[in-house]
Amino acid sequence: MCGLTGFLDFRATLSGAESHRIGLEMASEISHRGPDSEGVWYDESAGIVFAHRRLAIVDLSSAGHQPMISWSSRFVIIYNGEIFNAAELRGRLGVMKGTSDTEIILEACEAWGVEATCKCLIGMFAFALWDRKSHELYLVRDRLGIKPLYWGFHHGILFFGSELKSFAKHPRWKPEIDHEAQDSYFQTNYIPAPRSIYKGIQKLRPGYILKINAKQQIEEICFWDLKKLNRAIIENPVEQLHILLKDAVKRRMMADVPLGAFLSGGIDSSTIVALMQSQSNKPIKTFSIGSYEHAYDESEQASKIAEHLGTEHTAWRVSDSDAHKLIPKLAEYYDEPFADSSQIPTYLVSQLARQQVIVSLSGDGGDELFGGYNRYWIGHQYWPIAKKIPIGIRKLGAFGLRQFPVSRLGERLYKLGHWLSAHDEKEFYRRSSGSSGDEMSSDNFVYSMQQADLLGYLPDDILAKVDRASMAVSLEARVPYLDHRVVEFAMSLPLNTKIRNGQTKWVLRQVLEKYVPQALTGQKKQGFEVPIDVWLRGRLRDWAENLLTEQKLTDSGLDPKAIRIQWQEHLQRRANRQHSIWGVLMFQTWRERWLKSSYT
Repeated sequence: MCGLTGFLDFRATLSGAESHRIGLEMASEISHRGPDSEGVWYDESAGIVFAHRRLAIVDLSSAGHQPMISWSSRFVIIYNGEIFNAAELRGRLGVMKGTSDTEIILEACEAWGVEATCKCLIGMFAFALWDRKSHELYLVRDRLGIKPLYWGFHHGILFFGSELKSFAKHPRWKPEIDHEAQDSYFQTNYIPAPRSIYKGIQKLRPGYILKINAKQQIEEICFWDLKKLNRAIIENPVEQLHILLKDAVKRRMMADVPLGAFLSGGIDSSTIVALMQSQSNKPIKTFSIGSYEHAYDESEQASKIAEHLGTEHTAWRVSDSDAHKLIPKLAEYYDEPFADSSQIPTYLVSQLARQQVIVSLSGDGGDELFGGYNRYWIGHQYWPIAKKIPIGIRKLGAFGLRQFPVSRLGERLYKLGHWLSAHDEKEFYRRSSGSSGDEMSSDNFVYSMQQADLLGYLPDDILAKVDRASMAVSLEARVPYLDHRVVEFAMSLPLNTKIRNGQTKWVLRQVLEKYVPQALTGQKKQGFEVPIDVWLRGRLRDWAENLLTEQKLTDSGLDPKAIRIQWQEHLQRRANRQHSIWGVLMFQTWRERWLKSSYT
């Protein structure tokens, strides 16, 4: 796991010394992604600069150092990720200098071609590959978008890298805000791909290869398309899923450094930990975060499951004081506006884990694949009935549900009424997910929502959150559910294997019951949440007030009157405005950190 950055100056205006210096400075901005070593490679005549920071996980020797040049010297690579079938691929490629997966990708690309190589890889990856012979640059991102990769033309230079902050060290970097991306942020609380917060800079789409030649011509190649997966008939889905997940987990337990897992107590993480422990001859290290607010605390459930499985468990309850210390740093880690408040516990559990391990497995992706979100269940159970009721009556019912007092129950009832009073399926999805719904197909409604989440919400919110939080503390997070073989299998399953008898994740629960009794996993999962609503009225109030002054809101181009009204409604408990207010606060925090005088 690492960080990469670089640029291609088509006019080759820099000397070798300048190229090297700028490359080092750009890499230093993402040193948290790779504290073990740094490297810069450049070709002064071509104007190409590759810079890299390494977090050594497999092959800790200098044989894994990057940038790496191929045996023939034709190709150069910088890479971020982990390949979990590297041993099999090494057998096909022959003798290697070391045992790092970087060398596997590099030599495979030369031997088989970039697209063919990508189709062979099991893992998470983002890389830049330079062909010294043809002067062509390849930018590649894994199938599900687990690892980030930004790219774009800016003042005649092509920038590319793991995080936007690295570009700021280039003397030609003078970014402008993309106001359409900003508008999208306030609808979703993250920046939907392919845009970034800056004009001209994009997120490379998952499953894509970008090929750029010396004439600045771009070719996009899709090597994996979720929308084109075949939906086969599957027999014995529980046993097949069990076998597949065991293999996905086992592959991700490969490391030359200490390894553990996040354990929230829910179905997803409990299944991953159970499969890990069943394949380990010693207790797995597990980590969980709880809260002193009882309604949000699930650490006790996680501890019970850890005890049953026999893991070496560490738990930490988060206070508003812990959050208060962390929040000013969030804009540093998320260098474009990002306001999924579970970023707080995700960072803190990563920080907790990093004290003992360097790699941690995560249960992310389970909800999207196995129908875990409430919108799937409600869309399946109630939407077919609700849509037959005249919209006026549904809106009246939604108004009635809004009259319940501000509480967790009141918030759930408000959401239910809001979702079911949608005009159609796409609006239902927009209201329930916060996403645009542009990726929805005309297929089965629940399947269509799952597909849209896998293409949008998962990479742009969930995976971005996990990547930035874990990399901020130099921890590698691995996600077995997003092994593309598991994804292809799960998306082939009929809906009744996911939602059955009013219960979500049926098929996954059957796998977990082989290891953990249902009595320990039957408690309703809250999600990875913290009591932002309570904290904003308490310890965080002064911090929030400072960012929500009329002058600061006006300076940001926001509507101070509307925002101040919502803020007062929240403080007076007339409504729970935590999500919209948190979005404004995170934007303001980001703006104060990153919009310097040279920015517009």
